[in-house]
Amino acid sequence: MVGRDATDEVNALHSLEARNYMAKYQIGRIEGRWSNFLPPIQGGQFRTISESSGFRESTRDDDASSSQSSTAPSSPLFDKSESNSRRADGERGYFDETSSMSSASSLDHYESKNPPQLSHLDVFTQEAIDLDLVKYPGLDSATQDDIVRRYRLLYKRIQDEGLFNCNYSAYLAECCRYTLLFTLFLVSLRAGWYATSGLFLGLLWHQLVFTVHDAGHMGITHGFQTDTIIGILIADFIGGLSIGWWKRNHNVHHIVTNSPEHDPDIEHMPFFAISHRFLDSLRSTYYDRIMTYDAVAKFTIQYQHYLYYPLLLFGRFNLYRLSWEFLVLGQGPRKGPARWHRWLEITGHVFFWYWFGYLVMYKSIPTAGSRWAFLLVSHMVTAPLHVQITLSHFAMSTADLGINESFPQKMLRTTMDVDCPQWLDFIHGGLQFQAIHHLYPRIPRHNLRRTQKLVQEFCREVGIPYALYGFVNGNKQVIGRLADVGRQAKILAECHKTMASSGDLASH
Repeated sequence: MVGRDATDEVNALHSLEARNYMAKYQIGRIEGRWSNFLPPIQGGQFRTISESSGFRESTRDDDASSSQSSTAPSSPLFDKSESNSRRADGERGYFDETSSMSSASSLDHYESKNPPQLSHLDVFTQEAIDLDLVKYPGLDSATQDDIVRRYRLLYKRIQDEGLFNCNYSAYLAECCRYTLLFTLFLVSLRAGWYATSGLFLGLLWHQLVFTVHDAGHMGITHGFQTDTIIGILIADFIGGLSIGWWKRNHNVHHIVTNSPEHDPDIEHMPFFAISHRFLDSLRSTYYDRIMTYDAVAKFTIQYQHYLYYPLLLFGRFNLYRLSWEFLVLGQGPRKGPARWHRWLEITGHVFFWYWFGYLVMYKSIPTAGSRWAFLLVSHMVTAPLHVQITLSHFAMSTADLGINESFPQKMLRTTMDVDCPQWLDFIHGGLQFQAIHHLYPRIPRHNLRRTQKLVQEFCREVGIPYALYGFVNGNKQVIGRLADVGRQAKILAECHKTMASSGDLASH
């Protein structure tokens, strides 16, 4: 978000308390409309301090220059430099002004610098961008400003109707459901029905995740520490997963939804690729590494639509790995009000493996075969949850329409909702309303169905398609996307074989 207006992103994800705290660090004010810059991480040009003409005292004239007025004096920070578009290693750089360049114009720039031919993957990129440009409202300032204005009016309406307030009576029913599943888990374990016991434990974990999701977004008590502790007690102590890892991952996902380079929720190489762009060994800015399209990926991606459900059966084991990696490496906050959360989480993980690994798996189950049955059933029964999490994004657009696209349009373009009867809401746990959730993440899940009608009305007003599929049709969309990328991987593999056999490596 460097150089970009992040008003809606900040308001969506942060409490009023956090936003008031941010005001302490305000260094200036922009009058009028802010025109976004292309962030350096996306190729925006910037220059080093040695190339700048020096800093000036902040004045009203400087604020005007930051707003990119054509008659304003130049800014030492944001004016475009014709020299050195990239900083030298070890030098501290500052961001330069660039044009409002979409991915389409970036592609045009690529073509002008590489005139001989357009690569196979770039053609697919251009087609995806063109499709979205036709399907969604225009990216001109007037259109996007109107969408933002109506989105903020909707925010006020939702607030006035009390939809940000938690429905605590709904949690009474949730607690009864949790208690029932926990009791059935213990009774079945005592009776020696180990696979059945694992089934009920897995269903308990499945249900508890929904409350953890609420707590992670401060949707229960709306207090940072209180909701975080609730999340830690459930996720770490009962489930063996780190809510700290989840919040770090999930908050990034909410800002850069379905961006192949930036969104960790769609970066699953070498097992899944929902965009052809992963076939070009993209660099993940979240994991800070190249997602190499290696030999394993070249095989699995071609068959990913067949492997989708089998691999998700083992998804929980991967979450253990990610949780421990986050805690052991200390990737969470080390200062501020969250600095002690890491140690409470580590305590929770030790407690989890004591009660689950020692007291249940080792002490309560007598044979190795029964232990394996209990372990696999309890973990695999949570697979529908992983399907639910991926369902709302895997089939949606991954195209980058550039820096002028508004926050609400991007969220609705990259997220789908799942249609289901109200009596099934407890199965989906609010995750079926991902489009609404992405627009207003702090709305408690029990209020999302009421909010859906308001969002649908907003979409009709601004002309943004509202993606709504049934659970079965939504799964068909996901499998179709995976199969499509798999076919592209096969085409790419055939091209490589042809070039290798002909010796014409230059045509790549």
